[in-house]
Amino acid sequence: MQICVLGSGSKGNSILVRSGRATVLVDAGFSARETERRLRLVGAEASELSAIILTHEHGDHTRGSGVLARRHGMPVCLTEATRRACDRLFRGSERVVEYRPGRAFGVEDLRVEPFMTVHDAADPVAIALVDVGSGIRVGVATDLGRSTAIVRHALAGCDFLVLEANHDETLLHRSSYPAAVKSRIASSHGHLSNRAAARLALDLLHPRLAGILLAHLSAECNTPELARDTVSRTLAKAGYQGFLDVARQDEPTEVLCVDTLRRERGPEQLSFL
Repeated sequence: MQICVLGSGSKGNSILVRSGRATVLVDAGFSARETERRLRLVGAEASELSAIILTHEHGDHTRGSGVLARRHGMPVCLTEATRRACDRLFRGSERVVEYRPGRAFGVEDLRVEPFMTVHDAADPVAIALVDVGSGIRVGVATDLGRSTAIVRHALAGCDFLVLEANHDETLLHRSSYPAAVKSRIASSHGHLSNRAAARLALDLLHPRLAGILLAHLSAECNTPELARDTVSRTLAKAGYQGFLDVARQDEPTEVLCVDTLRRERGPEQLSFL
């Protein structure tokens, strides 16, 4: 299984996942043209996409979905409430597949497991993607107001994680955002701080966890160095020595092969076990 974050932040979010015959986008928050450009940068084409899977209706996760679906003919998968909330993106000619949180569905060689999250959206979800042949499991959880028991259970046992690390709490407090915006970001329906991301990552550690990408960083209230250092310090105390990096807004990450990261990780390297 391969994963590449095409870009992540308040200006757009989209993640490419390849597994066997399946090539999917988790969210399509850039324009169709920009999504196509970023796909080409990492050796992919929009025409090969099996599906677009939307996690919620906010524009930084849905912006290009309708045009991409009409232009290239792939289905858009989303919940009923999310479809109603972003209906303006669609013209009726798209293939739309509605799914329900808590009920898995298939896309070629992938099993998609959507689960409920807490965020200020109509019906927000995060997802786990499972290669049905190998059992490799990738979890994608951004736009989390808080970590819940459902989130921790759904992401348990993942081989790779994309986790939100939106803001540094001090930088958020000092930022120029209005008080209401600061309150919304820091609330239980907003976004995870670096420290909250570190605690969630720690909860999800297990011997097969081969890599973590931190995502959805605030441009004003965070830096890649702060996010990485905060999470790295927490995980290092637990003996984690696997891959850890930060997804950027303006450019795609490298294409990461989860199988390769697992082999490099080795079978038993977590001292906390």
